[in-house]
Amino acid sequence: MIKTKIIATLGPSCREAKTIKAMIANGVDVFRLNFSHGTLAEHAELLKVLNTARSQHHHTTAVMGDLCGPKIRTGNIEPEGEMLEVGDEVRIEPGIEVGNVRHFGTNYERFTQDVDIGHRVLIDDGQIALRVVNQDGDVTICKVIVGGPLCSHKGINLPDSQVSIPSITERDWKCADWAIERNLDFLAMSFVRSADEIKQLKNYIRKADADIKIVAKIETPQALKHLEDIIYCSDAVLVARGDLGVEMDLAEVPLIQKRITQMCREFGKPVVVATQMLQSMIESPVPTRAEVSDVANTIMDFADAVMLSGETAVGKYPVKAAQTIQRIARVTEAYLEQSVNVHPKSSTTDDLVLTAVMSHCVGEIVDDIKAKLVAAWSQSGSSARLLSKARIDVPVLALSSDQKVCRQMCLDYGVIPRCSSIPENIEQFTLLVDEMIVSCQWATAGDKIVLIAGQPLGTAGATNAIVVHTITANKQKKR
Repeated sequence: MIKTKIIATLGPSCREAKTIKAMIANGVDVFRLNFSHGTLAEHAELLKVLNTARSQHHHTTAVMGDLCGPKIRTGNIEPEGEMLEVGDEVRIEPGIEVGNVRHFGTNYERFTQDVDIGHRVLIDDGQIALRVVNQDGDVTICKVIVGGPLCSHKGINLPDSQVSIPSITERDWKCADWAIERNLDFLAMSFVRSADEIKQLKNYIRKADADIKIVAKIETPQALKHLEDIIYCSDAVLVARGDLGVEMDLAEVPLIQKRITQMCREFGKPVVVATQMLQSMIESPVPTRAEVSDVANTIMDFADAVMLSGETAVGKYPVKAAQTIQRIARVTEAYLEQSVNVHPKSSTTDDLVLTAVMSHCVGEIVDDIKAKLVAAWSQSGSSARLLSKARIDVPVLALSSDQKVCRQMCLDYGVIPRCSSIPENIEQFTLLVDEMIVSCQWATAGDKIVLIAGQPLGTAGATNAIVVHTITANKQKKR
């Protein structure tokens, strides 16, 4: 059992229930549907297979939809892959159906209005770099500063330009409706630039009477300018290192990652680190040493989750990729538990201050009495999230009567979500936890655990009690 959460992207490599079940068995907590690829009908078929596999496994898992956002791309290019050489002049014109290496189109109608002379135009994650030298009506004229093969529908980044395209596109709203109809647990919002954009999506979901948590993807310089507001407004944050590494100096990306994970820790928000975690495992059954170090350092930076993209979606070894993350996490977490671990306090809203303080104290109690586990009744998931952010050395068994809340706790580091009917009082809660822990062999008779709950149980924000409990004899043996 590991504390780090694993997010795996579904795709052609994991379309079968048996593969998905094997991924769950190897630690995957959240499955990602990437709306940038495939149709909604295809995602519906994939979700059906996923739900079948999930229903056959005791491990609670969640589903996250990932909105495309305003991704600017090249148009159709013929012939494909023709080389752009340094110094070549190219013309970019919105609306061209079929272009060539010298004159091609883009899906972004306001391209000419948003770029200016001197601005960079980066294609295919920066593999090709252009600089704007002139404009002629709707045509943008560029010089090639880094050459490479030009292909259709490759991503375009404009790191020097203020892009006016909305963060939520027309297709994104359709995907959001699809996610609401199918009761998804999370929606990741791409290319977030301000907290207002997150509020817009949250209000839309609220009006639909749905409960979907919003994950803000940080991948633009504009987002970094408003980082504190974005983190405060979002339910979770994802460090999208791919586009960050294109939009900004690559050397800055590790520092940005550390800054975001630290701020999320302070704000009590789950943080996911993504992109090329085990990129070589798309083709190889074994990761590189550098990738293993990257995953381990991400965990030591206090990320709650790591995300696999192509490794599971199109890679040859989707189950091995999950297994590898699990193994790295197990070793890294064991090292962290042996080292000096400070239990940080989280900044939070006024109504959760008491819970945040109690979560901080629980970590100290666990260390002092060498407790095996923490159990919390967390009706809304807030207590579980704050206990997760306290980085307690033992797992947190978090119970709620709300199935959706249990699934959404799948993103919280160290939390084992379980659904249960609401006990009448703390004594019944203690008996419930006692039996559950023994039956799952998480602890044995005589071991100490720490309970955190409140009265009345099942009421969000009522957490006000810490109880130290000694596990009683195995009731099954008594029978």
